[in-house]
Parts: sequence; structure tokens; C-alpha cells
Amino acid sequence: METIINTSSSSSNHRQSDVIIVGAGVAGSALAYALAKDGRGVHVIERDLTEPKRMVGELLQPGGYLKLLDLGLQDCVSGIDAQQVLGYVLYMDGRSLRAPYPQKNYSNNCSDPLTGRTFHHGRFIQSLRIKAASLPNVKLERGTVTSLIKEKGAIKGVRYKNKSGTEMVAHASLTIVCDGCFSNLRRFLDFNGGGNTKVDKVSHLVGWVAENYELPHANHGHIVISDPCAVLIYSISSTQIRCFVDVFGQNLPSISTGEMSHFLKSVVAPKIPPELYSMFMSSIDKRKMKAIPCCSKRAVPHCTPGAFLIGDALNIRHPLTGGGMTVALSDVVILRNLLRPLHDLNDATATLEHLQSFYTLRKPMAATINTTADVVYRSFGAPPNESSMEIRRACYDFLSNAEDSFVTESFMGLISGLSPCRLKMILLCFYIAIYMLLGRLLLPFPSPKRLLSGARLILGFVSIIPAVVDGMF
Repeated sequence: METIINTSSSSSNHRQSDVIIVGAGVAGSALAYALAKDGRGVHVIERDLTEPKRMVGELLQPGGYLKLLDLGLQDCVSGIDAQQVLGYVLYMDGRSLRAPYPQKNYSNNCSDPLTGRTFHHGRFIQSLRIKAASLPNVKLERGTVTSLIKEKGAIKGVRYKNKSGTEMVAHASLTIVCDGCFSNLRRFLDFNGGGNTKVDKVSHLVGWVAENYELPHANHGHIVISDPCAVLIYSISSTQIRCFVDVFGQNLPSISTGEMSHFLKSVVAPKIPPELYSMFMSSIDKRKMKAIPCCSKRAVPHCTPGAFLIGDALNIRHPLTGGGMTVALSDVVILRNLLRPLHDLNDATATLEHLQSFYTLRKPMAATINTTADVVYRSFGAPPNESSMEIRRACYDFLSNAEDSFVTESFMGLISGLSPCRLKMILLCFYIAIYMLLGRLLLPFPSPKRLLSGARLILGFVSIIPAVVDGMF
């Protein structure tokens, strides 16, 4: 909303700030608040300050909530009808299992339970913006950044059009770009070794909101693992439920002509558990349905002094596990801590060299969340074939047999961001693989059918190994 813009700062065309932040989403708004609390003068430029209508970014994992606490932004999930999340319920082949978030061996240094939060994305963003704009050394302005100003190989600021369309220039010692997955400003930066900054489109999420229904398991995300689509259902307010269907491929059935509604009702709905079926079927409405691309992009360090990338502009993963905001807020905490001892940011080259450790420090959280998202999607959401279906059944059987054990706790610790450990991720993957092979191949005794099943598992697991290794290192 326009009323949240802080107009107390000078609006001079050439006003010098310590830091310019391009984009006021989760990462940009949280970073603006964090840097301003440390005494920096921050100029935030966002092209649209109205409440976003984005569908994703509605689930904040417990690990992400701990980062909100670290930043002093926990009150941003208050007053927006946010719902607590205790874990997931997984459905497959007529069975269900509950996978709660781990509660022991973690501390949030307060009396709050270790839970996630779900909410309307736009309400959360506006709450963050209001919090940032409440500080006197934050200038939050509506404008469209058209380019970065580059002088002698270093970024010195930005050119942008303000809300009236006037061409403006803003200078700062450091410009932080967090303008989203499809950033228009990455092209102004030089990347180490000419790194690949390509954004890969993996699938699409088709989503809508169901009104005035109750989920069978309150305060839990509901995941339906089926052929051909994974389905994710969770509350985003006390009266609204988000329904997502992950549809693989670039050529989607048309929403406007009703083809998508027909696809959902005839192909997807028959796989929906009885306790969710009525809500799923009756809430499908092409007028309220939207489709968004699910993308993936690796984080690539850049070598342009005076600038820095963060948020989805830097790194993105499949949204099925809901880890994006956890990574973004973790990155904000790391960047804030790295900048704290730097009282003078004018030496752009020295600042860039100091910030190179950011990529190493973010690895535990980012690599764990990113790889877990990739592995979970490949195992449960990717297009089904004989190998992937064997992997799905074996993984589900494994989690069912291990329910309430340390394995389920370890798995949920990784997804939730409460236990960001790359080694644990690797060990858990191989532990599951050994369990699957023994259970499907050797026990209680080998047979032709079990040998075939084992071969399919091996093929499926071999396809996942590169994602694990690549994501970890």
C-alpha cells in the first residue's frame, strides 16, 4: 500500500545512501530492516508497493521462523491471520502417515513452539515493508530500476523511473539486487568463470483457494503423492485453504477454456483421499485458478564490486517443500552479520572480497534446503515412470515403517530448516537407499520379481545421486 512509503528522507535526485536495495519482497524488506537497525542509511526501490497476489511464499518453515526471531521480525506474522504448522500428513495408495516437525534438541530461545507458519503471502510482505519503513533511516520508494550504474568496473548506484515516470539516479556504496527469479539486473554483473545464471523451468503449480472448509488434520500440510501429479493442501488463514497441483511440462491444459478443470476432476481427483475429495472437487473453479512456473537456479558468485545478489535473484529451488523463504531469511542474517564489522563500504573491491565468504557460510542451510527440495521432487513429484514409481513406493514404505523414529525426525529436520546439515542429508539418502534395496531385493528372500524391483530402484536412485552430490558441493 502506498501509505507505507517513508517520505521523511530527502527525495533529492542524487541523494547518497549507504545501501540501495532493489526489490521489497521477503529478502529485500527483511534486509532493509536489518541493515537500518545497524545504523545504515537504506534506500529501497520497489516497482509495486501494493499487496502482492503471489500464490507461493505462503509457508514459512520452522527454521525460517527462527531467522525471523534473529532479525527481530517475528511480529510480522502477527495480525495477518497466520496459521501454525506442526508438520505434514502424506497420502499414497490409500494410506496416510503423519510426519511432525522435530521438537527436541532445538531451541528457539523463547516460549513459542517450534512450528512453521502459513499465511497470505501478500499480507506477510506488507507487514515486512511496514516494519522496514517504520525506521527513520529507511526510504521505501516505488520505482522501476532500469539499470545499474557502472563506473571503472564497479557498481555505483542505479537508474530508475519513479512512480510518476521521471528518470532518477540514486548512488550508494553498495547496491543489493533482490528483484526476483527473473531478475532484469543480473546481466549487469560479471560472474566467476562465466557461471551459468540460467533459470530452469521444471513444472507448473496450478493453485486456487477453497473457502470455509476444515482439513482432516488441523495445522498440518497435506501432501498427496500420486500419478501423475503431486498435490499440496494447507491453510493460509482461519477460513481459507490453498490447493496446489504440480503439473509437469510446459504445455498445460488451458485454464480459461475449462480444460484444466476437466483434467483436475477426471485425472487428479480420483487419486485424492476420501477425507479431502469433497473439498477438492467442490472448490475447483477456473475463474479463481492460476498457474505459475516452478523454477530452479543455482547460486553463482559474481565478481562485480559495489553490488550483491540475494533472494530469488541469486538462488531458487522447486517450491514443493516450501523452503524458499527459509533460505532467503538465512541469507539475510548471514549478509547482515558480514556487513556489521564494515564501518566504511566505500572501498567496493575490499567489500566484495569480504563478502565472498557469504557463499561458504550459506552452504549448510541453502544446500540442505535446495538439495532436499530437488530430491523430494524427483522422488515424489517428477513425471512417473517404472523407476520413479518404485522409488516413491519404497520411500513411502520406509517413512511409514520409520514413523516416529529418528529417521522421520531427521528427514523433517532437513525439510524444516531446523537441522541444516549436508552430511546428514547424504547419509540419510544412502541409508534410505540401503533400506530400500534390502527390503525390495533380498528380504525375506530374493525372487525374480524382487530382483526386477531392485533393479528399478537402483536406476531411480542413480538418477537422484547427481542432484545430491551437485547440490551439496
